Amino acid sequence: MKKKALFEKLPEKIPSGSAPAYIAAALAILLFFNYITVGAHVFHDIGLFLKATLLNAALLATLYAVQSRVAGHITSHYSDLQQTLIRVALSISAYALISGGFVLLIAWLYIDMRLFASTLTVHTLVIIYIVNLAAIVLITGLWETFDALARWRQHEINTERLMKENVNGQLESLKAQISPHFLFNTLNSLSALIGEDAEKAEEFVDEMARVYRYLLQTNHSSVDQGDFGQLTTLKKELSFIESYGHLLKTRYGDGMKLYIHVEACFMDSRIPPLTLQLLVENAVKHNVIRASRPLTIFILSTVDGQLMVRNNLQKKNLTAGAENIESTHVGLTNILTKYQLLSEYRQGLPQPLIESNHEFFTVTLPLIS
Repeated sequence: MKKKALFEKLPEKIPSGSAPAYIAAALAILLFFNYITVGAHVFHDIGLFLKATLLNAALLATLYAVQSRVAGHITSHYSDLQQTLIRVALSISAYALISGGFVLLIAWLYIDMRLFASTLTVHTLVIIYIVNLAAIVLITGLWETFDALARWRQHEINTERLMKENVNGQLESLKAQISPHFLFNTLNSLSALIGEDAEKAEEFVDEMARVYRYLLQTNHSSVDQGDFGQLTTLKKELSFIESYGHLLKTRYGDGMKLYIHVEACFMDSRIPPLTLQLLVENAVKHNVIRASRPLTIFILSTVDGQLMVRNNLQKKNLTAGAENIESTHVGLTNILTKYQLLSEYRQGLPQPLIESNHEFFTVTLPLIS
């Protein structure tokens, strides 16, 4: 009985090298249980030994199955770290009730009915129940302590990985922003504006400065602010994407349209930084952009508190020009990886949904409150 509580916390898969040890431990528990319930004479009669062993094995297996099922139900409904106290209280209470019912069944079989000429007494059974209950409390406490430490360690690992993913995303963005091709087109657009409209040229320079300022600030906050630097508010991200969109619309003219409609109540929600820039850049990179065939990008909030980024699909011909390189999905992979890491220590966080048909390419992003 005392050892039984420990089995409730065993992993679902027993390492192959440890299987003999677990089998030996189970046999030892069964033999000890035979001695407790029947008495020393159970080992002197082979027929009695086999009958008692089969019955007790069935009883212990049933107890194990019931406790495992209850433990799994409690863990699945109260799995968050913040619910540890509730989970511990429910687990101990459930084990105590199940063990109590098991003890009553043993008392009926081996004390009231004197099955197999049992020498078991009420006093012995009460002591076993108390020791078992103490073992349950101790083992549950130790398990939850080690589980909390493991979660904390995994959280630290995920935090470090997420910071690396953020840096990778920023590097990809910076590579796209400062590459000779992008810089040439941006400066070319600026040069044309200077000769045509000095006021618009000044506005273009201001928006370009905002783009680079946000990139540098995002990188700085990720390093200095830990977890807080790994997420940015939707309001800041949208402000940045409006500046980035201004550069694109100046470059492509009527061939580029960007529509943003997000409810005010979602502005304080958070997302990984540069997520929208990666999606917009992905749309620009892989679609035809002409005044006669404008690329239209929508950034919209949904009624269920998510952010939808959608563009009309008009894929480039891969042999049509130098810019038309095959997608490596680096941006999308970066975004998916960030959300996967976040979900490991933010329970219940949905993952981005990517949908594509002959008309639209759509990415739906969960907003983190």
